Amino acid sequence: MQAETLPIACGTTHNASEGTRVHQITATAGIDAPDMARAQQLVGSIVRSFENKVVGQTRLRETLVIGLLTGGHVLLESVPGLAKTTAAQAIAESVSADFRRIQCTPDLLPSDIAGTQIFDAAKGTFVTQLGPVHANIVLLDEINRSSAKTQSAMLEAMQERQTSIGGESYPLPEPFLVLATQNPIEQEGTYRLPEAQMDRFMLKDVLDYPSPAEEAEVIRRIDAGVFSAGQKPPAAASLDAVVQVQELVRRVYIDPAIVRYIVGLAYVTRNAAQYLEPHLANLVEFGASPRASIAFSQAARALALLNGRDHVIPEDVKNLAHRVLRHRIILGFDAVVEGVAVETVIDAVLASVQTP
Repeated sequence: MQAETLPIACGTTHNASEGTRVHQITATAGIDAPDMARAQQLVGSIVRSFENKVVGQTRLRETLVIGLLTGGHVLLESVPGLAKTTAAQAIAESVSADFRRIQCTPDLLPSDIAGTQIFDAAKGTFVTQLGPVHANIVLLDEINRSSAKTQSAMLEAMQERQTSIGGESYPLPEPFLVLATQNPIEQEGTYRLPEAQMDRFMLKDVLDYPSPAEEAEVIRRIDAGVFSAGQKPPAAASLDAVVQVQELVRRVYIDPAIVRYIVGLAYVTRNAAQYLEPHLANLVEFGASPRASIAFSQAARALALLNGRDHVIPEDVKNLAHRVLRHRIILGFDAVVEGVAVETVIDAVLASVQTP
């Protein structure tokens, strides 16, 4: 069956009553040449610092830098041993960020993450002790091993950018980035993240095994002492510089036609029966929420800046499609039985919407 082309991607609206109309937006101020040069210098320094510690994993590097430049949180999924923790540390070290790693376990409490009040016997008062979430970059290792209550507390901090302890609110530092990992091959003693909570992650990346040459390079670097204690490289940039580049990302221009394209992709996931082949459409239980469109817009701006452009092109959106949608499209049990991956559905969604 030929996939139906979604008309809203061509510059017209499918149906105004269905909320797919996108109003004309005002162009952003743009980025001048000196600002673009400074942004490229910062990004290049971060990339080189990252590559000193992590072999390969170019898509992971791109994902983490996008998260850093947008403030969007990232969910990483892979089998153990693919440098997730090393990558998080490398990004933090490259910008002199305060880094905290939280190993999630079933007995981890919300107060272990956010903080608590401790009684000071000498002063006769309670003293607030902030938890490890009060850092610039926080790694939640195996988040699906923590209880639902602890997961909710962490995700609330991610959304609100603050924690509440003893009736008082404590803002989280800026920039603030959460990297959460989960292991797909071991389910015993785990608590699956609810789909509504996974939606709060801007991107989800699935890591692949390194090539034989990359794996050999890892061994060579270990033998050379690259990962030894005391081998911490100097920071490539400051946190203030990162905040400045975050402001530049918001000034990257995105054309209304590309906004319509983004909205069209999200619309098709929610109305799969109208645009996808019946077999694939029947596998989709729930489509992406408006958070997907917001994530597309923010991440595409960052990707454009990484590539030295002050404007978004359709290829930026396409390159991000798997990472933005794979945790937002919910497939039914039949998809598991037939072995249909969510990426297959995402590719069909991309094919059904005309590129502007």
